[in-house]
Amino acid sequence: MTTNESNQGGRSILLAGATGVLGGHITKALTDAGHKVTGLGRGPGNGIRADLMDRDGLLRAVDGHHFDTVIHAATALRKPPLRHRDMHATDALRVHGTAHLVEAAQTTGARRFVSESMVFGYGYGDFGPRPLTEDDPFGPHGSTPELEKHIEGMRTKEQLTFGAQDLEGIALRFGLLYGPGGTDALFPMLRRRQLPLPDDRVRVLPWIELTDAARAVAAAVERGRPGQAYNITDRTPLGFRAHVLCVAREFGLPKPMPVPLWTVRPMAYAHTVMTGNLRVSSAKAERELGWTPVYLSSSEGLAALHAAR
Repeated sequence: MTTNESNQGGRSILLAGATGVLGGHITKALTDAGHKVTGLGRGPGNGIRADLMDRDGLLRAVDGHHFDTVIHAATALRKPPLRHRDMHATDALRVHGTAHLVEAAQTTGARRFVSESMVFGYGYGDFGPRPLTEDDPFGPHGSTPELEKHIEGMRTKEQLTFGAQDLEGIALRFGLLYGPGGTDALFPMLRRRQLPLPDDRVRVLPWIELTDAARAVAAAVERGRPGQAYNITDRTPLGFRAHVLCVAREFGLPKPMPVPLWTVRPMAYAHTVMTGNLRVSSAKAERELGWTPVYLSSSEGLAALHAAR
């Protein structure tokens, strides 16, 4: 019997990105639900060590293994992206790494393939007051070459997920992630007052707490419909500065200095995100996956994070 060929009471799952912040929470959510998780990645903490960008090495690494489900939660980001070039490695991973992982999943005999996606696949900009649903266009052409590069990555990742032969593809479109292991990255910048942010009272973005996001992955593994995408966000969209103000208030840190919007323009990717106005509905995920966010707003999630420390 090959590795992970039998897992009574649960599924055998290969998780790409298991040692990342989100991957750690996904591992716990799946394990708590009775599934057996094997991590896939370059680092020593993974059960199978391989680079998603190295097709041949990846296929050699999974040879002889069997999994019921493969999850793609890998990212090349190690800190919040500020400039467009900070996203380029993740853009490439979404295109080429996904293609390689789909092939690896087919090699292992997996039936289900779950991909981490993002709400920014709907595009960057001002979408007005109406919450977008999964019926709205995903992956429209970007308004600039740089934005097209980012959107192409998200568009292609979903196309590969849904188009893979003999795989039940499911995509989860997450809002901006925060919570245990993620929010901490803001603390040093706030303490040193190195996080000036423009006012955003008229702009909001979707958010999702990390453990809530991980539970949605477990729900998709068990109950997601093949060929479907699901928005995964809380119920309280909030501007980027407003969210950071919640962090500062909850943890007793200095508030970010207010600055004119134009001063953020050199950080082109961050400027694009901060000037966005996007609402999405997670009603489909709540209805079909039986999933509901524990934290209906980032203020609730941040309060829980503070209480747990």
